Amino acid sequence: MPAKKSSPKSPQTVEAFLADLDHPLKSVILALRESLLRTDTAIGEAIKWNAPSFHAGEHFATMHLRQAGAVQLILHLGAKKRTIPKGAIDDPQQLLTWLGPDRATLKFVSVDDVNAKCFALQVLIRRWLEYV
Repeated sequence: MPAKKSSPKSPQTVEAFLADLDHPLKSVILALRESLLRTDTAIGEAIKWNAPSFHAGEHFATMHLRQAGAVQLILHLGAKKRTIPKGAIDDPQQLLTWLGPDRATLKFVSVDDVNAKCFALQVLIRRWLEYV
């Protein structure tokens, strides 16, 4: 008798991941998620790199949850090699910390911080999506 094949594990939904998540800044994570999803109806989500990740055609943003005092949002340009021209994304509040021509981060330390940056974040995300 042939050996039984195991079926691949189905990907975990973001809802299930967040329900099981034990993180001191869980409320920040939930507020940031909500803000991102409200930015554009084309934005979807999945778990990638053991964290919520957001996509619109390609993945463009992933939460970094390993820092105790803040939730970072890593903006990237998907799997294809691309860059954003210097100065192409207006950031008057200086929310972006550039890691290279294809990556930047934003940091959030509280729900009030997410709420205060929400509008500027959504403007930045819409602009970022032009390069994804």
